[in-house]
Amino acid sequence: MKVFDLRCALEHTFEGWFGSEDDYLSQQTRGLVTCPVCGGTEIVRMPSAPRLNLSGATSRTDAAPAVVQGQGTVAPPGAIEAKRELQTLWLKAVRHIMANTEDVGSNFAEEARRIHYQEAPERNIRGTVTLEETEALAEEGIDVMPLPIPAGFKDTLQ
Repeated sequence: MKVFDLRCALEHTFEGWFGSEDDYLSQQTRGLVTCPVCGGTEIVRMPSAPRLNLSGATSRTDAAPAVVQGQGTVAPPGAIEAKRELQTLWLKAVRHIMANTEDVGSNFAEEARRIHYQEAPERNIRGTVTLEETEALAEEGIDVMPLPIPAGFKDTLQ
């Protein structure tokens, strides 16, 4: 099993697990490797270091390491970890929304109105609407929050 650190064009980082390097390359060539955050298919493999268990090793704390990030910029220590934590929290929020809402698909505007006017039971729903439908709902006093949901969340992987 090979575990690679991957990054999309929007700099979302994630792990990919593959049977072998050839398996990764095959899936990458066929456009099957996608970002779990944005669904992007422009994925690059990041350099990664193996985890070593060096018993008795000591770490230096007198100098803060600089990390190269993106196009020649340098991220301060902890910035990459903070970005990963934010990405993790966002993914957890999306998973929570997916688990606790009913998908009404393209009938979202219609169903939101029915709930608002108490013609249907109150519940949490999600679906798709056009910008015009979103504006019309807002004019009627119906709060709607756009949330881009990555394609990988629409179907279970396991």
